[in-house]
Amino acid sequence: MSRPSIPTGPEPQYGKVVSGYETFHSSEPFVCDWGGVLPELSLAWESWGELSPGADNAVLLHTGLSASSHARSQERNPNPGWWEEMVGPGLAIDTDRYFVLCTNLIGGCYGSTGPSSTDPATGNPYATDFPILTVQDMVRAQLLLLDHLGIQCLHASVGASLGGMQSLMLAALAPDRVQRLVSISAAACSHPQSIAMRFVQRQAVMADPDWNAGRYYGRSFPHRGLRVAREMGTLTYRSGPEWMERFGRRRSADEVPTLDEDFQVESYLAYQGDKFCLQYDPNSYLYISKAMDLFDITAADTSSQGAPCAQISDIKAPALVIGVKSDILFPVWQQRELAGLLEAEALAVTYLELDSPYGHDTFLIEVEQVGAALGAHLSA
Repeated sequence: MSRPSIPTGPEPQYGKVVSGYETFHSSEPFVCDWGGVLPELSLAWESWGELSPGADNAVLLHTGLSASSHARSQERNPNPGWWEEMVGPGLAIDTDRYFVLCTNLIGGCYGSTGPSSTDPATGNPYATDFPILTVQDMVRAQLLLLDHLGIQCLHASVGASLGGMQSLMLAALAPDRVQRLVSISAAACSHPQSIAMRFVQRQAVMADPDWNAGRYYGRSFPHRGLRVAREMGTLTYRSGPEWMERFGRRRSADEVPTLDEDFQVESYLAYQGDKFCLQYDPNSYLYISKAMDLFDITAADTSSQGAPCAQISDIKAPALVIGVKSDILFPVWQQRELAGLLEAEALAVTYLELDSPYGHDTFLIEVEQVGAALGAHLSA
């Protein structure tokens, strides 16, 4: 069935990335917080700008759940990146001044070690033998890359959504290596509502018979389950006010209603779901979303190995915290809470609250407002 045209609107520049990145490889076993061990580790990364002689101008970008290392176009991959209008010469993250790095997080499927990677012990994809991950695991992998590049201290750690969680974690785990902290549309911990939202998305994937307990590689792909999961996720990325203006109650065609796609907003969700299935690995979706659920930087927790986890009281860097009033996934009270927790640690905190109709995706769309605050914080 051909899908009716969907009213246009601003959309993030996410795409499947299969080349154009560098790969850092560690042959040392990587022990995860909850006890699993990766016998080796690869991390895909891209960079823009030049590293200064003193290696003191690096800005590390942390991605959201489904983004790749491709934050901006570059010679090896000229396609637009997911923050194309934010990173570059003269832009908010000015590559004439900063050496900008972005990695595909571990657990992902865009060049870093994840469930679809080959387990050297078996010669087959890890699938669900992949270990449970934490945000701290993701950041520890990034620190290995920074060590490899000889970067001992970052000019800034910057991230939004899951990236905002990583940015906080890095500043807590290695406080002497982060001079500035930026957390956008994130939180100090995952709260029950967002945990519940991600739980039902994972259930949708795992309920698809083609998921086959995660061992679908080389077999039928669990398209239906991942599509429904992404449709549910999209509900949390945008907002009702935007959809009222963009779609209203308009139907896709002046025909007898059906039980399937009928309203334009339904066609939009179905389009987003199908598009995502062409780009992303379902197991990565499961593992990374679970890592988001486990995130809590407010308490002195310990991992299954008894090692202490970094916490908010370890952070030393001045922080920029940005929230969005229409955000459903990370409601703005969570950014207010985060700013308050950082201020309670006697840290310098700049807090900005945006009144945008684009919900959680605002950081990808409202580049002028977000960029102005970000550029000022980096220059301070």
